[in-house]
Amino acid sequence: MPQFPQSYLICGTPRSGSTLICEMLYRSAVAGRPNSYFREVDIAHWAQDWGVSPAKGIDTPAFDRAYLAAMREAGRAGTGIFGLRVMYSSLADAGRRLERVFGSADTVPAQLEAAFGPLLYIHLSRGDKLGQAVSLVRAEQTGLWHLNADGSVLEGSLERPEPVYDGKRIAAVLADLEADDRAWDAFFAAYRITPLRLTYEGVTAAPQRALAEIFARLGLDEGIALAMAVPTAKMADATSRQWVERFRRENV
Repeated sequence: MPQFPQSYLICGTPRSGSTLICEMLYRSAVAGRPNSYFREVDIAHWAQDWGVSPAKGIDTPAFDRAYLAAMREAGRAGTGIFGLRVMYSSLADAGRRLERVFGSADTVPAQLEAAFGPLLYIHLSRGDKLGQAVSLVRAEQTGLWHLNADGSVLEGSLERPEPVYDGKRIAAVLADLEADDRAWDAFFAAYRITPLRLTYEGVTAAPQRALAEIFARLGLDEGIALAMAVPTAKMADATSRQWVERFRRENV
């Protein structure tokens, strides 16, 4: 009998389709509840949500141990599978916290395995980096990050201020996204990790098929994945396309 990992790590960049995949994994009710539990600006929120008291602050070994225990429970969501999402910008923070828990300066993959057991690494990237940068800049400006399939707000502000084209910000975000993708590739190469590679383009074109690929690697019933409804809506529109075209004209 093959041995399947009981934990998975979604390695991505913002606006690469990770929320769609995370929502489908969670709503399947068999694959845990992946989220960005190591994102530094959200740790206090998660701690409060889980009832983890930062008696002496959130940067202590005692807090990290309690936080990790609560994270394991939340990431499993009553299933036998643990899910976690990490953007490259949060990887060092994850390693720092796990180092405090385990008291060793081991590699980040070794620390992650000590915390969660053998992992399936899933690398999620987006081929259209300019479209990705435009999407991120628009979300930053409007505060609207994700929509449910019916068009209601899944994550973000109910108000929808009109976004304003900002070529300099798009260029900076584009450079950051490209750098983070290169950094993920370097990370996998350095530690001889062969991730399951998914793309935004493939995930959004056939979400159930992408989910089934993950299920196959986890030893889960692929039929559940193939029967899932798509929970989110695409947000790109005519304004996004206009920004992309304008940026290309201005940066020939």
